Amino acid sequence: MPNALSKRFWMVLLTSLIGVLAVIYISLTNGTFDITIVEVLQTLFRTNPVREYDVLIFEFRLPRIVIAALVGLGLGIVGAVLQGITRNGLADPGILGINAGAGAAVVIFMLIFQGQVSGNGWMSVMTMPLFGMVGGLMAAILIYAFSWNNGTLDAQRLILVGIAIGSGFGALSLYVSLKMNPQDYEMATVWFLGSIWNANWQFIVSILPWLIIFIPIILTKSHVLDLFQLGETKAKSLGVSVEKEKSILLISSIGIVCACVSVSGSIGFVGLISAHISRRLVGMYHKHILPVCGVVGMFLVVLSDFIAKTVFSPVELPVGIVISIIGVPYFLYLLFKATY
Repeated sequence: MPNALSKRFWMVLLTSLIGVLAVIYISLTNGTFDITIVEVLQTLFRTNPVREYDVLIFEFRLPRIVIAALVGLGLGIVGAVLQGITRNGLADPGILGINAGAGAAVVIFMLIFQGQVSGNGWMSVMTMPLFGMVGGLMAAILIYAFSWNNGTLDAQRLILVGIAIGSGFGALSLYVSLKMNPQDYEMATVWFLGSIWNANWQFIVSILPWLIIFIPIILTKSHVLDLFQLGETKAKSLGVSVEKEKSILLISSIGIVCACVSVSGSIGFVGLISAHISRRLVGMYHKHILPVCGVVGMFLVVLSDFIAKTVFSPVELPVGIVISIIGVPYFLYLLFKATY
């Protein structure tokens, strides 16, 4: 049986990676201006570089694809972690309120600086993501602080507190946005809905360290997530330091979510959908679920971004709307299934 599960895992993972590569190929070669795969390879490997293709690939399409893939990877893995900790199949990074905290900070940034910072250096590009990250961390600290109950971190209380904190930051964002000029308000609205249209290589560099640090930590704790499914009492009896492990997993998840939200805006349902699809495909062991969640998340966000920028061209939808079109019905289906 273990060998069969392992074979199934590798088959699913390989198939998912092929799907991601296929979507990346489609996104690189198709759009308002179509190019062939030969021209893409010639540009990437510098065998026959053309200035127009350099600008199209390296300045517009490739950074956007990479950001979409990294955000999908991070949110997919975090979705599996949160569902594992809370033992709640409806848990999702967006529910924790971290997205709302980051959004409030970005709206304040737009109000103060009117959407931009003078200068052309790294700081001018990174200021808005930094504001978003600080806001997400503030929300995470508040959620974490109020989720303790009698000296333990209550997983169910974590979700309720997250909803409350998210509502509070949402109200703050609405209040601040009413004081913005129409142009900045429109920009803030697009960011709230989840958008990676302004992706660049600086954003990629800003998100990579967080993923490189925290994803391996989460992967090494996959067996702990398995034991959490038995209940905290049984996990303690098996020698698991429950509060310590939950804290490590939550801090790692919060770091990943803050990094993702700071460069992509509020994109919901990726973690929810990825975790459920992964469990259906590879079973209940988190050493299998987590990698597949990451790859499925990559596929969802890259595909949704391609749909967002091409289907209604020249009008471009925020990628968060495309994912929500899939996620909301799926969430209602899961809720109905859990109730009945």
